[in-house]
Amino acid sequence: MRFAVVAFPGTWSDWDCIHALRDLGQQAERVWHRESDLDGYDGVILPGGFSYGDHLRCGAIARFSPVMQAVSRLAERGRPVFGSCNGFQILCEAGLLPGALLRNHSLQFRCQPQYVRVERADNGFTAACEGGQVLQLPISHGEGAYHAAPDVLRELEETGRILFRYCDETGALSDDANPNGSLHDIAGVLNAQGNVLGMMPHPERASDPLLGGTDGNLLWRSIIERWG
Repeated sequence: MRFAVVAFPGTWSDWDCIHALRDLGQQAERVWHRESDLDGYDGVILPGGFSYGDHLRCGAIARFSPVMQAVSRLAERGRPVFGSCNGFQILCEAGLLPGALLRNHSLQFRCQPQYVRVERADNGFTAACEGGQVLQLPISHGEGAYHAAPDVLRELEETGRILFRYCDETGALSDDANPNGSLHDIAGVLNAQGNVLGMMPHPERASDPLLGGTDGNLLWRSIIERWG
């Protein structure tokens, strides 16, 4: 597959994503946010960082970059769009995913290994996983508390669009295992079509044994198997 890894002013996980994808034999290219044509790509990655210095709100300015119209067109064609951390925030601001990411309830920046539970494996982003499987992926954010209106949360639950939840190492949910106060322990959500995923954890930082784990590769392999 040929992936566009989008970089905005302030993005800082772009090369991590490129490294992870290239290690799996994929084409991955850094695309500057002023590009308006992604027709030659099979999928898009919106990496983590602090686009535009998080001015106004995280992702609020990045949503107006020319590349986001191209990202929307690619998503409409059913191609995979994945956003991690700041990428998740941008997808919510751009209306490609519901909800919003608010300040961590602790009012502290959280940078740590984190357990997440795979809620379903019949999806293009988790096909290489098992339902209920616990992954360990790093988090690194100050505004990662997922919030949405009650009716939106109900729809996400009823339609199986919550793909990851924060948990402990056994898969159990609890306030102690939730690092930011996300409602329903949500760590990642899908769009209605199932081809756009946003999540706060960083799979690219768990894609090499030198980084302490390779659970993140399960997401990359799933995308490749489903859309490759």
